[in-house]
Amino acid sequence: MRLRRPPTSAFAVPVAAATAVLLVTTSASASVGTAAHSAGLSRLRTCQEKALRVKAAPGGPANVVDISVTNHGGSSCVVDRIPTITFAGLDGSAQTVPPAESGPYTLARGGRAYAALRTADPASTEGHFVGALSVSADPSHHGVSFGAAAVGMPQGIHVWEPITTLWHGSAATASSALADALG
Repeated sequence: MRLRRPPTSAFAVPVAAATAVLLVTTSASASVGTAAHSAGLSRLRTCQEKALRVKAAPGGPANVVDISVTNHGGSSCVVDRIPTITFAGLDGSAQTVPPAESGPYTLARGGRAYAALRTADPASTEGHFVGALSVSADPSHHGVSFGAAAVGMPQGIHVWEPITTLWHGSAATASSALADALG
């Protein structure tokens, strides 16, 4: 199972964030979420975990989970543009589609972001079944755990080469990004 590994040094996250800020401010094709407030991005802090509400619910197709995060804090803040999704008892986290590096994603006060996760190809006979998955809006957070039944997989969450989208401004865009990645 291919899984995204967390940064291995204390310098990896700040360097990745600084690189992403540079790319966001110089790229005309930056996404709306990362480009929002790009001039003030370096002044925004990472969202406090207690100010965020993370939700996970069954998606439409088999083995798909819809994820959202809402900023209930008093001001705009940033999370990682890649949701960190881990699975009970397994090492690593879901890979992003398309492949991407960590970087900031701005959540306005009251703002919400969406991602879509596929835990395994429904046709796959390989993999593991786990009882829960955890979602974090930023790798520095502990995250929120969701049982298998809560995400529409009461027999257990089938995990084999899990993939997730980046955060998007709407659930429809996140679902579309996952569908595009799956071909």
